[in-house]
Amino acid sequence: MPTLRPRRFAPQHSSSAASAPPSAIVRWSGPTDAGAIVLAAATERARQYYGQSKSKNTLRAYAADWRHFEAWCTEVGRPALPSDPETVALYISDLAATSRVSTIQRRLTTINKAHETESLTSPARHPLVKDVLDGIKRELGVFQRGKTPLLLPDIRRMIDTCEDTITGVRDRAILLLGFSGAFRRSELAALAISDLTVGGEGLVVFLARSKTDQEGQGVKKAIPYGQHAATCPVRAIDAWIDVLGEASGPVFRRVYATGRIGTQALSDRTVALIVKKAACAAGLDPRPYAGHSLRSGFATQAAISGVSERAILKQGNWASERMARRYIRDANLFRDNAAGQIGL
Repeated sequence: MPTLRPRRFAPQHSSSAASAPPSAIVRWSGPTDAGAIVLAAATERARQYYGQSKSKNTLRAYAADWRHFEAWCTEVGRPALPSDPETVALYISDLAATSRVSTIQRRLTTINKAHETESLTSPARHPLVKDVLDGIKRELGVFQRGKTPLLLPDIRRMIDTCEDTITGVRDRAILLLGFSGAFRRSELAALAISDLTVGGEGLVVFLARSKTDQEGQGVKKAIPYGQHAATCPVRAIDAWIDVLGEASGPVFRRVYATGRIGTQALSDRTVALIVKKAACAAGLDPRPYAGHSLRSGFATQAAISGVSERAILKQGNWASERMARRYIRDANLFRDNAAGQIGL
């Protein structure tokens, strides 16, 4: 994936105004040591801000997608940057043999970003590419099979497998908080102790940043006390914080085989593995479950329990209401079902 280059923010200077780029002549009467220092510092800050404009996961995905496109272009003997509409149309046609529509769309986004970064016309937006993509969608379909939701009976079974050990206390807190708050795995991994406030009605969790809040305005989620002590997320978090015995730092951390608790936050991938491990211990096939199963499970279970769509969307803070509504729709398949009312 092309990286931001200093030249986009700092025109190159020479020893004379005659050989300097026009932009440099307009902005400075001549290069100075002080000006060069200021410009270098501004360039470095701009590169840092550019790197923070997307989440780390998004940037990793862009980089992997771009490497794949570059390798394909090298194999077929065509340039990747700048590319042309025909090359991109052929690329996604080849992808369609082995990839899902969502993967193809993400690769097109990467190609588009790469060209925009270099101030080039994006071939991914050309009508030819769009028409080929429409044809792929018609043939493959656009349904996305997400991770299987974990419902309340599943959560109870998983909680029962958590032993009374340091690891068990931590995993119980992750499962119950993730489920009750419809948290993304990245949000759980990023929580700090200072983000948690326990009051008379329950726990308030402050999310300093999330997928739907990349600019860091922050959002608060309320987690009420549970009806049953064994599955109460507030009590589970309180027990884990007591085990940590600290007033600051990450909430969820690695627990070593010796029982020592680390200082670094768990990765979002580790959160997903904890969910899979608990599912397996509960006798479930772990393959269709991951961190997102807590989030999708909350929406599905809440809909089954008769919670309003507005309340479900608010708790989950969904970036796409369409996805949340799919979980709600699936949960309501047998509600007010005509086939169940015709006397079969």
